[in-house]
Amino acid sequence: MRRSVESAQARVIRFDAAAAVADWSAVDDRVMGGVSASRLRHDAEGHAVFEGTVSLANNGGFASVRSRPGDLGVPGALAWLIEVRGDGKRYKLNLRTDDAFDGITYQAAFAPPAGAWTVVRLPLGDFGPTFRGQRVAAPPLDPARVRQAGLMIADRQAGPFALAVRAICVE
Repeated sequence: MRRSVESAQARVIRFDAAAAVADWSAVDDRVMGGVSASRLRHDAEGHAVFEGTVSLANNGGFASVRSRPGDLGVPGALAWLIEVRGDGKRYKLNLRTDDAFDGITYQAAFAPPAGAWTVVRLPLGDFGPTFRGQRVAAPPLDPARVRQAGLMIADRQAGPFALAVRAICVE
């Protein structure tokens, strides 16, 4: 039976309307002198596309988009689900528990199959605390405190990328 994000207990973010991407902004390696570029755009087929180009020039190598802070927390959540169509590259779902631009980010990696819609389940325990890309000692992710969500491509995957996203939600 095909698993769908529709079956999740709580819907967090849906990308079926163009307005859904308006509150997302790029945070690329340009913040540290790199030249990678990304964006989250709405596709007329009713989903978002996280797309751009990762460059390793100037010690760069990552691209990301992030939602505006809001109440995304769900007490008692066990996992985050993301319905995506991959391009053969590895991505990360980033979650933040504060409204700051910089600080601890909880990351979980996933590699969806290229060309096919799938639901990726990321258990809470898969989210590790990082600061500017480095693992740090911090309390485990508290799902009730999530304030921002984001998507990232890193790990020296230079070149163009495109990840289609229908929804991100909590289980």
